[in-house]
Amino acid sequence: MTIDAEPAVSENSNAILELVKVHKNFGSLEVLKGIDLSVKRGSVVCVLGASGSGKSTLLRCINLLEPPDGGQILLEGRKLSEVSSADDINYVRRRVGMVFQQFNLFPHKSALENVAMAQRTVLGRSKSEAADRSEELLERVHLGDKLDEFPDRLSGGQQQRVAIARALGMDPHVMLFDEVTSALDPELVKEVLDVMRELAGEGMTMIVVTHELGFAREVADHVVFMDEGVILEEGPPAKLLEDPGEDRTKRFLGLVLEH
Repeated sequence: MTIDAEPAVSENSNAILELVKVHKNFGSLEVLKGIDLSVKRGSVVCVLGASGSGKSTLLRCINLLEPPDGGQILLEGRKLSEVSSADDINYVRRRVGMVFQQFNLFPHKSALENVAMAQRTVLGRSKSEAADRSEELLERVHLGDKLDEFPDRLSGGQQQRVAIARALGMDPHVMLFDEVTSALDPELVKEVLDVMRELAGEGMTMIVVTHELGFAREVADHVVFMDEGVILEEGPPAKLLEDPGEDRTKRFLGLVLEH
């Protein structure tokens, strides 16, 4: 995908991100079947759904890790269109940070070096500028005492917080979180969710794929339930989580609450 030379400007001035009839196929498998979604600046959107419903693919399309096969994505009013270049991808990556289920840290680099690397290569910050910013971000995620530690000396929750700091190092306007607590032991989940709560409180726009219903209930402004590649239901957390309208949503929530 690429940014149009004359980017379209969305009429929805409150939306930082809009998806219009977005489709994604993998061969004959249609994973996203016409997704419409509007995300307001400063809001937190939690995306729920069973495995295989298209949640992760949705995030990967937003971040251009997977180019959509149809529809439109508008980021800060600019329409993205099909064809790709390094400049276009950097445009999106500078504005959209992503944290994955797996930490994907470089094992031979310290926490500070992991956070600083992309700042130097993508943003062109000097070594000292990147180090200062990385130290600030690691303090922000409560790891100021772990700057020189290597990933194998950190717990899973600490590694995930380094990954969050790394994404924040790009000064993103939108943060995507793809089931970032699902690989963690239960006692480590809280420390990661607490950092995400703090980011939400600071006004960061966030799209969070999660099964953590308590987090969605407490932090989300809007909840989306996906099923088989479509948004089956969406609304404020108090409505969708407590009184969903679709039987499929009710069954899913019941199963999650059992666990």
